[in-house]
Amino acid sequence: MKFNRVWKNLARSSGKKIVYVIMDGLGGVGGPDRGETELQVAHTPNLDHLAKQSSCGLLETVGPGITPGSGPGHLALFGYDPFKWTIGRGILSALGIDFPLQKGDIATRINFASTDTQGNVIDRRAGRIDDKTNHRLCNKILNHINLKINGEIYLKTVSQHRAVLILRGKNLGGDVTDTDPQRTNVPPLDPKAKDESSQKTADLIIDFIAQVEEVLSGEEKANTILFRGFDKYNPIPTLYDRFGLSGLCVAEYPMYRGLSRLLGIDLTKPPAGLKAAFEQFRLSYLDAEDKDFFFYHIKDTDSSGEDGDFSRKVEILEKIDRLMPLILDVHPDVLVVTADHSTPSTMGRHSWHPVPVLIHSEFSRVDDPNAFNELSCLHGSLGIRPGLHLMGLALAHAGRLKKYGA
Repeated sequence: MKFNRVWKNLARSSGKKIVYVIMDGLGGVGGPDRGETELQVAHTPNLDHLAKQSSCGLLETVGPGITPGSGPGHLALFGYDPFKWTIGRGILSALGIDFPLQKGDIATRINFASTDTQGNVIDRRAGRIDDKTNHRLCNKILNHINLKINGEIYLKTVSQHRAVLILRGKNLGGDVTDTDPQRTNVPPLDPKAKDESSQKTADLIIDFIAQVEEVLSGEEKANTILFRGFDKYNPIPTLYDRFGLSGLCVAEYPMYRGLSRLLGIDLTKPPAGLKAAFEQFRLSYLDAEDKDFFFYHIKDTDSSGEDGDFSRKVEILEKIDRLMPLILDVHPDVLVVTADHSTPSTMGRHSWHPVPVLIHSEFSRVDDPNAFNELSCLHGSLGIRPGLHLMGLALAHAGRLKKYGA
């Protein structure tokens, strides 16, 4: 998209600080009883008051009708065209746990999962097993398989049911299809190479799955694995390279820490819970004088949506709202509140529905919305726009874009 090149050419290395608060999976659709979304039902006076003082709208983070993965959704918000910069989930997961990826490594995310006696997936997350169980299973697999690879294999715990597999060897391609069917009561999909160079990788994965299912056959819950997001690691230009931004990330969940590392954004220690994360963000904003871009990621909104728990998502939104003064009280120069995608609890998965967004700065046009939710923000001055536009708007509000042309 042409705006990417223009923003890079116009970007200033000085200006005001930008804060992104990303509530993962924030958007919803009508609830089971009231016909309102979780955000409409939730009591959020701080976010509503902020919306009244901001420019509001809706974002189609990747494109109309397209259901974004978290990786493409976030890349768009950071000003990276998600159709040009396609980063597999495995790469982000590996970087998120500080794995020292080397150029050419193949990485893929793994879900430990449960299947029935017919081989159909009955739980894609194996009951959300804990980290300790995950670590035990990874070690068990590595100790009992014999994969014919001229190189190295790594299997690392990420969190709960999630792990990451890294293959390091010569002539391995990363263009392999997922085996996760994204639904239950159907069998896992077969991994297939999309090009000739990836056939060797697909063959290794087929062999790996067969051996792993034998190793895990006696496990109560996690008796198989599902793969998502194969990719070959190649570094990409950082946020500083493109926009002159020196960033800092506050995130608990490994994938978003990996995304930050990929984009050259520094990391705080993983916070322990929502309140600790808000407090850590506040201290980081006040103390990090050399940083001018702050990314705060909140995962719980997405997890509750994926679990189909409408009430819990409402409770989380209300808790977030009660903690918002920890951010508002430091008076960020430019504050952006939005999401990478919608995860309606009534659907239990990511969806294509546009997400609400607000931009608050001294240059914001205060518009009509009197609440921060999907319906109210629809009437804001930002309208419905691509997620890729957000970075340009944030840079402009921060005084970080030069004038275009004479």
